Parts: sequence; C-alpha cells; structure tokens
Amino acid sequence: MRAWANVAELAKPKNLIGGLVARSAPGLPFLLREGLEVAFVPPQLDAPRRARVVSVQEQAKGAFLVTFEEVDSIEVAERLAGCCCLVRRADLPQDALVAPGEGLEGFEVRDARAGRVGLVAEMVEGPGQTLLSVERPDGRTSLVPFVDAFVVSVDEDARRIDVDVPDGLLDL
Repeated sequence: MRAWANVAELAKPKNLIGGLVARSAPGLPFLLREGLEVAFVPPQLDAPRRARVVSVQEQAKGAFLVTFEEVDSIEVAERLAGCCCLVRRADLPQDALVAPGEGLEGFEVRDARAGRVGLVAEMVEGPGQTLLSVERPDGRTSLVPFVDAFVVSVDEDARRIDVDVPDGLLDL
C-alpha cells in the first residue's frame, strides 16, 4: 500500500493572499484540515512542493477555501491551481480512505458507445485516480479511470457500471 493518498484537488486561486479553492478527490469526503502536511502533485517550479494547511473554510457545497504555509500570494496560488494534494495515509482517520469502488470486482462494465466492455477484475490505485482493471471477453485487459467524468452510474443491484469513455481509451 502506498504511503501517500490523493485527497483533494486545487481548483483555482481565491484571494490575493494565496487562498485556493479545493475540492475532495473523487469518492472521498473532504479530508484537508489545519496542521495536515500536503504534497502538491505534480510539483511546480517556483512553488512549494509541500506545505501545511493553515486554515479550511467551507465556501459552497463541495468547495473549500484552503490556505497553506508558504503560499502567501496569488502568484504562488496560481502555480498550484490544478495540482492534487497528497497526504500521508498515517495522518488520516483509519476509515477515511475506503477505496472508491471497493467491492466492485465482478461488476459488468458497459460503455455508452462500445457496449459491453467486460468484468472488473480489480481496482488499481493510481497516483492521481483509481482505475478499473477490466477483463475483456477477448482476453485483453483495459484500464478505465474510475472518475466522475467517465462513470455514468454504478448499479449495485444489477452489478453493472455504465461508463462513457473517450474514443480509443479502451484500445490502449
């Protein structure tokens, strides 16, 4: 198991003193809190690679204003916009990282254009997102990002995941 987990995404700068709008990583509650050390990924030139959370304020449903040590201007915040926030798993509550899609092995995956893709063999935790490893009927394996942008629905009763992936992704 990896020592660090992706828990949030920095959407955009919010104010002149370096505050950023942050959203939780897909499938997780918002886990950033005061004092938590964060690694920014991918690392940016002329911006800190790690910093501690100074404050967290809820702005709107799912959006939080977060300030970090060493991020003290809008210029630095602009460099970090678009980065993911990784934190040490040991610094999070034990049950905070229930894997998104845990228990989806064996679910059928259907794509909006391609139809039946195959069955989920396992969930693969990537550095920025969780992937569905899908065993195809022809014996190949496809990796499908388990993200809101591609997952249309998960029907637990029917044991089916409907996705809408970009053309060509299933052929990689």
